[in-house]
Amino acid sequence: MKEALLYEKLDDGRVRCDLCAHRCTIAPGRKGVCLVRENRDGTLYTLVYGIPLSQAVDPVEKKPLFHFYPGSTAFSIATAGCNFRCDFCQNADISQMPREQGRILGSQASPEQVIQAAERYGSRSIAYTYTEPTVYFEFAYDTAKLAHEKGIQNVFVTNGYMSGEALEMISPYLDAANVDLKAFTEDFYKTYCQARLAPVKETLKRMKSLGIFLEVTTLLIPGLNDDRKELEALAAFLSDSLGVDTPWHISRFHPTYQLTDRSPTPVKTLDMARNIGMTAGLKYVYTGNVPGDRGEKTFCSQCGEILIDRWGFYVQKNRITNGMCPQCGWKIEGVWI
Repeated sequence: MKEALLYEKLDDGRVRCDLCAHRCTIAPGRKGVCLVRENRDGTLYTLVYGIPLSQAVDPVEKKPLFHFYPGSTAFSIATAGCNFRCDFCQNADISQMPREQGRILGSQASPEQVIQAAERYGSRSIAYTYTEPTVYFEFAYDTAKLAHEKGIQNVFVTNGYMSGEALEMISPYLDAANVDLKAFTEDFYKTYCQARLAPVKETLKRMKSLGIFLEVTTLLIPGLNDDRKELEALAAFLSDSLGVDTPWHISRFHPTYQLTDRSPTPVKTLDMARNIGMTAGLKYVYTGNVPGDRGEKTFCSQCGEILIDRWGFYVQKNRITNGMCPQCGWKIEGVWI
């Protein structure tokens, strides 16, 4: 165990956790919504420091990040726990483990050991992913600081529910993020995630203002968040608040966890959403979970030239030169090798 960051001591031994937008008030002997932060005698502890449950080497495209060192690998880590309860979670076995199994599993690893593993595998970045990196913030923070000293980049794959204080604290060491913008209605967030939309929108805008390279993902679920008007409002938010150069990934849903009564997303729905994004002015709109689809490729927004040819999570050819299109010289937003 390790004493948590970002909390306040209150009366009667209670504490308030200021790590995420839930801002849980926690009585002695109780845990927060994430179930991996516990009040013990008036002191808040993180229960997952240094015990990653998953460690793997992934293509950075799997995060997905398409404009951040494409073709490189990210050493990916996660601990148990999450501050959301998404009915469609693809990693519920580990994200909801403390809630559903009443336990926290993992293998001990120090930040130094994570860095050593990333170096051993030649990964350009470390991705804090699979579950929600906010709930293992202390471990991510210590690892990210050390990674920067070693010249390794840091990436959050996140639901965007961290507090402003948490984001400000880690921002000097956080190079990129992919934020799940799960829908664009408060009702969806409340019903299917037990959270709120507004804090996610604030996080996205704050990340942009802090200079963190940002990509956004929306999983389209038939009948729940694929209404044309909702998608138009979402795309307008991305364009107006984050900028037209912000890559938007539209992913295909497959039935999973507690949401098995829905069919997979029709490809025509993904195409509709992609067209909505481009109509809103977004330059880089991608379709996900449809290997070989045209929407996986990066095109020059000026001349239409194919710049990065992808199949699934793998780059087959990258023609971007010094951050520009070799055909017309147009600058392509991103962080390039």
